[in-house]
Amino acid sequence: MKKVHVHSKSVTEATKQALHNRGVSIESIAKIVYQMQLPYNENLSMEDCVYSVERVLMKREIQHAILVGVELDMLAEKKMLSEPLQSIVESDEPLFGVDETIAFGAVLGYGSIGVTTFGHLDKNKIGIIRYLDTKKEGTGVNTFLDDLVAAVAASAASRLAHRQRDQEEALPAKEIKDIDHEEMIG
Repeated sequence: MKKVHVHSKSVTEATKQALHNRGVSIESIAKIVYQMQLPYNENLSMEDCVYSVERVLMKREIQHAILVGVELDMLAEKKMLSEPLQSIVESDEPLFGVDETIAFGAVLGYGSIGVTTFGHLDKNKIGIIRYLDTKKEGTGVNTFLDDLVAAVAASAASRLAHRQRDQEEALPAKEIKDIDHEEMIG
């Protein structure tokens, strides 16, 4: 079988489309980021949060995690998984931790702030995460998606915290841009 190279722009668009198709907007994630970071940054704007979410969604690890998780949720909705996995995913079995493991792996690129923020969001289910986690039976499966949205929000919040520190330390704009670029690797 010939290996096919999928262009990163295609993967980025597929990721955004997958979120959109599941009822998750960039803005709904940004609202969580805003809520998480506002106590630490009184000058924070929603535009900053939207931009941070957009940047996080450009990372391959995040994209791949979202695409895999959404696909598994959709397969569970169509009852296309083998048992007992079908029942475990469909019911969001409390001892099934693979959904959190995939999301946790995606957030690792944003350091300890990202990890602790993810834990907080996973536990407290803020905003769209709560909606996804508590959808009524028969209205869709979001076993993976709620945790993946938490990972994106946690990553975007961590990214903003680090950018705020860069600005407080008065790093030159070029250095901040270089850091931002370096962050996108992976």
